[in-house]
Amino acid sequence: MPQDTDSTGASRRPAFDPIAAGWQELPERGFPVHVGTFYVKQAEAGWRYGFVAEPRHANVGGVVHGGMLMTFMDDMLGVTVWQAVERQPVSTIQLNSGFVSPARPGDFVECVPELQRVTRSVVFIRGELFVGGRLVMSADGVWKVLGK
Repeated sequence: MPQDTDSTGASRRPAFDPIAAGWQELPERGFPVHVGTFYVKQAEAGWRYGFVAEPRHANVGGVVHGGMLMTFMDDMLGVTVWQAVERQPVSTIQLNSGFVSPARPGDFVECVPELQRVTRSVVFIRGELFVGGRLVMSADGVWKVLGK
């Protein structure tokens, strides 16, 4: 039976090329610079975000670390909230998550955000992470609108 990884744990599968698939790089700034390049693409139902999982994102079990998935989810839901409130500064108040299945190095992890309610001072949002059609993680959260 063929292995999906080499002796170092790196994926033997060819890495997904987001640019060739029509995704664009998000500008890198702040903390996300330390965890890798994130991508954006407009779909019929709204914006989608993604990243290519790398060996450096894996935990000792060889799957993408939950902290990486949480970081990605927090950042992409935050971008969605920021756009919904006309690019005013926002901050996460609460983020609840559930891990459903693993992502592995070489996978393209996609975030599907969904605004639930937008008020003057707070925004309620949920999101799901997928690899292909497989659900990896779901989350819901509340963001504070900090104002201009």
